[in-house]
Amino acid sequence: MKFGLQIPSFTWPGGAAAIGPTLSRIVRTADDVGFDSIWVMDHFFQIRGVGPAEDPMLEGWTTLGFLAANSRRARLGLMVGGVHHRLPGLWLKAATTLDVLSGGRAWLGIGAAWNEEESNGLGFPFPPLGERFEMLEETLRFAHEMWQGERGSERPFEGRHYRAARLLNSPQALSRPHPPIMIGGGGEKKTLRLVALYGDATNVFGDGPRIARKYAILREHCEAVGRPYDEIERSTLQSIHLTPSGGGDSLAPAQVVERFGELADAGARHVIFSLRDVHDVSKLELLGREVFPQLRGL
Repeated sequence: MKFGLQIPSFTWPGGAAAIGPTLSRIVRTADDVGFDSIWVMDHFFQIRGVGPAEDPMLEGWTTLGFLAANSRRARLGLMVGGVHHRLPGLWLKAATTLDVLSGGRAWLGIGAAWNEEESNGLGFPFPPLGERFEMLEETLRFAHEMWQGERGSERPFEGRHYRAARLLNSPQALSRPHPPIMIGGGGEKKTLRLVALYGDATNVFGDGPRIARKYAILREHCEAVGRPYDEIERSTLQSIHLTPSGGGDSLAPAQVVERFGELADAGARHVIFSLRDVHDVSKLELLGREVFPQLRGL
C-alpha cells in the first residue's frame, strides 16, 4: 500500500504571512516520514465540507512548484484539476514543467469538475457536464500524444473542442512513459471508462464496500477495452482526525490501521489522507512511526 497526503485547507494560525512557512514545514515532514505522494486541490474558493468560500485558497500549479522545492521524494499532483480551468496545451506544459523540475515526480490529476460557484465568481466558462466530459476526453488524448517520443507529436490535433497544429514538448517529461494520469471521480459510465482508456490511476471516495463496487466496475471497463486491470493504481481519499489515544471523533493509530486495512481488502492500493489539523506536524510523524510500518506491506 502507498500513502498520500492531501492538503485541502490553508486556514492555519498566523494568517496569510504564515502560510508559506507552515506549508513548507508540512511538506518537508510528510516527505521525511514516508508519504509517497502529496496533493493540493485545484480550487480557487474553499469548497463546501471543508470551510466557507472566503477561507484562504491557493492556486494549485503554483503551489505544486513550491512543494517541489520543499520535498525530495514524494510525487506531487492536483487532486484533481478542473478540465475547464486550462487549455490542454497548458495542462500538459505545466505538468511537464513540474515533472522536469522535481526530478520526475509529477502527477497529472484531472477531472470533469463541479464547482460552478467559483467558476462564475472568477469568470471561468462553465460548460454543461456533457461538454466537460468531452473536453476531458480530448485533453486525455492530447496528453498521450504530447507525451510521446522525445519531443511530442508533429501531427495536428483535431477535436470538437480543441485544435492544435503541433504538440511540441521540449523538454519532454522525465517520467516514462509519461507522468502518471489520475482521473478523479467515481462515475460508473463515463469517468471509470475514461480511466480504463487513458488513466494510470483512479481516485474514489467511500468505505470499503463502496470503493470495492467502484473498482469492480472499473475492472469491467478494463476488460471491455482490453486494458489490464492491475495497470491501474487504485486510490481512495479518506479524511481522518488522528490523535495519539483516540476518543471522541478522533482515531488512534491502531484504529487507523484497522480502518485502512479494510480499504486494502476492498482493493485500494494508495490511501490518501486528508488529515485534520495537518499544521500540527506531530500528527504526520505519528502516522510515519505507528501506522505506515503496519500497512506498507498490504
